[in-house]
Amino acid sequence: MKVLITGASGQVGKALVSRAPPEVDVLGLGRAELDISNAASVRAWMTAFQPSVIINAAAYTAVDKAESEPELAHAINAEGPRLLAQAALAMPGCRLLHISTDYVFDGRASDPYKVSDPTNPLSSYGRTKLAGEAAALEALGERAVILRTAWVYAPEGKNFLLTMLRLMRERGAVRVVADQHGTPTTADSIAAALWAIAHQPDTRRILHWTDAGKATWYDFAVAIAEEGHAAGLLPKPVQVTPITTADYPTPAHRPGNSVLDCSESIAQLGLTPAPWRENLRATLATLQQRSET
Repeated sequence: MKVLITGASGQVGKALVSRAPPEVDVLGLGRAELDISNAASVRAWMTAFQPSVIINAAAYTAVDKAESEPELAHAINAEGPRLLAQAALAMPGCRLLHISTDYVFDGRASDPYKVSDPTNPLSSYGRTKLAGEAAALEALGERAVILRTAWVYAPEGKNFLLTMLRLMRERGAVRVVADQHGTPTTADSIAAALWAIAHQPDTRRILHWTDAGKATWYDFAVAIAEEGHAAGLLPKPVQVTPITTADYPTPAHRPGNSVLDCSESIAQLGLTPAPWRENLRATLATLQQRSET
């Protein structure tokens, strides 16, 4: 199997490359090598490598900035998947695995979102990601698989975990939104699901995958403070104060509830997601080990 990974310099892209099975021929390309919104660049790389699977981990993920840069967000999040799907269509049997987001939902449901639930994104980011889903499925049909996930973090990159650790060290106290619900999910967890999909050609068109459980951003921050202190990454206990979304206005509207129902993915892939706090503890252990070397 030959697998081309786009966005290989990002959180999920790095996890995909590092977790690649030894029997797979992997080519990981960051944006410096492949801009997925550039049709000529997409065609050139696909023709040169001839992948049997494309995993698209490239995305415009600056949720608030997307409100002032909708064209750029659309080029990467919607046009990019369309170009990748068209390139895959030109290669016999080539599949596209495309990462999407919980932000395609409006968050007004009280239960976890099923794959079949209606979408209604509230932000430019969510709308462009939903457009990317549609473009990939329209161009490639059953050879496209969409994997929606949420609240992604890793030991590197730009994410909530690393931002919180920095602010907690600097300030000793943080105020965090407590009325938005979702599931913190590690990039490694997403990579494991994507590699399982890559090895299962009959996987259905849209799946959900996150770590197990649910939390608010406040819950996530409290866990970071507690586990970070226990791991020696925070020199002293940190005060975490809950606030409302109204107390912390942002350019982009975010869903109040974006917990995803992953039961179909668990059944199809044969994987069991770890509890989100367990994966947080493992990620903090990795950060602690890196700080010692």
